[in-house]
Amino acid sequence: MKHLRRALLLCLVTTAPLAVAAREATPGQDAVASAHALATAAGHTVLAAGGNAFDAAIAVAAALAVVEPYSSGIGGGGFFLVHDARNQHDGMVDARETAPAAATATMFLDADGKVAPARSLNGALAAGIPGLPAGLVYVSKHYARLPLAQDLAPAIALANQGFAVSEHYAIMAGFRAPAFKQDSDAARIFLRDGKVPPLGTVLTQPDLARTLTAIAEHGNQGFYGGDIARRLVAGARADGGIWSAQDLTGYRVKERAPLVGHYQGIRVVSAAPPSSGGTVLLEALNILENFKLGELNKVDRMHVVIEAMRFAYRDRADYLGDPDYVEMPIAHLIDKTYARELSAKIDINKATPSANLPPVTTDPNHHTTHLSVMDSEGNRVAATLSVNYPFGAASVPAGTGVLLNNEMDDFATSPLTPNAYGLVGGSANAVAAGRRPLSSMTPTFLESAERIGVLGTPGGSRIISMVLLGVLEFADGGDPEKMVSAPRYHHQYLPDQVEYEAGGLDAATQAALIAKGHKLNESKRRYGNMHAITWERATGVVKAASDPRGEGKAEVWTPAAK
Repeated sequence: MKHLRRALLLCLVTTAPLAVAAREATPGQDAVASAHALATAAGHTVLAAGGNAFDAAIAVAAALAVVEPYSSGIGGGGFFLVHDARNQHDGMVDARETAPAAATATMFLDADGKVAPARSLNGALAAGIPGLPAGLVYVSKHYARLPLAQDLAPAIALANQGFAVSEHYAIMAGFRAPAFKQDSDAARIFLRDGKVPPLGTVLTQPDLARTLTAIAEHGNQGFYGGDIARRLVAGARADGGIWSAQDLTGYRVKERAPLVGHYQGIRVVSAAPPSSGGTVLLEALNILENFKLGELNKVDRMHVVIEAMRFAYRDRADYLGDPDYVEMPIAHLIDKTYARELSAKIDINKATPSANLPPVTTDPNHHTTHLSVMDSEGNRVAATLSVNYPFGAASVPAGTGVLLNNEMDDFATSPLTPNAYGLVGGSANAVAAGRRPLSSMTPTFLESAERIGVLGTPGGSRIISMVLLGVLEFADGGDPEKMVSAPRYHHQYLPDQVEYEAGGLDAATQAALIAKGHKLNESKRRYGNMHAITWERATGVVKAASDPRGEGKAEVWTPAAK
């Protein structure tokens, strides 16, 4: 039975009264919030058919792979943060991509030893071995209630029947159109006669439908073996990639323990490495706990939050990588004592130049998506999924419909050389065969005596700072609408500047931050696409919201008796 071993182990450490209380305290409502209305509808469908939150997460993730190809896909990967209400188990399903066995530390450098950015962005050389198909199979096998084929059915139908091109799709496709034109299959699927399809054009993906069907019928073997695998390897190699059949058959999902911390009485559960999200989030929250944010004026509060981001992102660059290959001082980084030491270095009146921080050791996000789900039984999922850059590597192996990721760009291709999102890193995140590149994905659960929260967002390097601001909003009593709508600002250590979304700071606030020594950079547009759910324990009220910056949809409903 799927949960038997875990339940038996938990019984050894959980008292019976607590277990009974946990079973009795349930939301009584289902909720789904995702980046696309058709994906949210897919989650609703499987929940209405008797599925649980895990079935819904599979359905939503697969549907997003069809209707939001610029953000995620089965040619990519991600992390599923899961909470099983029956035994109060929290887990993180790591379906992150891995570097092919032929990957080397110099594969993205030119003849002069300098980084050649296009190599890690466009074409199959940029693609890691996909993890999402195996992630869907794993969640189905270990957590879900319905057959995998039933959970994938909505996505298969969407791939066959198509979806209408939206304004957002058109913008993203226009951005990547030059890269598509280097790959005939990608151009055929995502463009029309070499141009962005007109709004309302129905875009079908029959090859992707067949690949999804193979996964539905044969599980991992449907993707990582057989005809699909042969086509993937042949297509990747024809486009300059280095995949082998062994890379695919050797891919494994890993379930890891998520990171857990506390902020102002809130239990924070978030992603562990190879995501940097939970570590940076908890380190920043620990720093901020040493300040009475509620008593600070707007500018001083923002200044302190920016400084916490700076210190935490600096440690990200120095220490974090794939836990299967790199020793990391995680316990130290999320320790309250260490946070007090860092907070003491923050001057309330003056910005800390990043150049004054210890240098990063160098010796030997934007396109991503998120879904939040909670079911009436209290099961919940926060899943952040990605192909990295918009439309990934813009490469599709013939006959598969699989859009390849370009997650290899998330490695530190050269020490302290910024990637596509401006993030730097050292040897802990160097390219190496079999490694999983460091991620910023930050699916998060929040638990207090009064409320439960589920949240996450895409946004490349800015994911962690957005989730941090969402957590602070939750701590202040904000509902999901406030969490997803709050103005956003960001600091990631290098470059040493505060990025803020278009229109996010008024002139007076800008002037006050500049006076403290901050360098400001206004983004050309509003950014992020957060999806959040909360459950008020006392009243039983469940609320959900999708970011107004995107085209997603959130739904809450009372299910029929199951």
